[in-house]
Amino acid sequence: MNDVNRILRAADFAAKKHKIQKRKGANAEPYINHPLEVARILAETGEIEDIDILVAAILHDTIEDTDATPTELTTLFGERVCNFVLEVSDDKSLSKEQRKEMQVKHAPHLSTGAKQIKLADKISNIRDALINPPADWSIERRIQYVEWGERVGEGLRGANERLEKLFDEEIEKAKIHLNRKL
Repeated sequence: MNDVNRILRAADFAAKKHKIQKRKGANAEPYINHPLEVARILAETGEIEDIDILVAAILHDTIEDTDATPTELTTLFGERVCNFVLEVSDDKSLSKEQRKEMQVKHAPHLSTGAKQIKLADKISNIRDALINPPADWSIERRIQYVEWGERVGEGLRGANERLEKLFDEEIEKAKIHLNRKL
């Protein structure tokens, strides 16, 4: 199977798995927009050409947020893709607070590919916290999210300079904008 087909197959799979999900933002975008944005950030800003990383980016929330299984991902997309997805997936058996702390602790220990996926994911999420937050998030809650995202990002250093630069720019932009609203 060629690279274009692998990417399209991943997009189709993710779209079907996330079909009833919406982003938490006030405008309730279809969830699939997020993993597609993560893959686009990797390709455009990160200059990632590794198809397994791009496919894993598209699939990065399928195990965590849908009924997709590691066996299914391995069968359809290969062990390397599945391993990237598992590396960036939260353990949903833990509380939200524990999951957030585990992301901070695990970030430095991720593979380079998983660090890049996680950086692009954080860039997308920080942007949403700034321009399309959940309707019930106060300015303080949004600032806390950005500060936590920054902590995760610190553990992802050394994976991709271009992604790190964009991450730093998005963090700075969010801090300036949100602190003005206080």
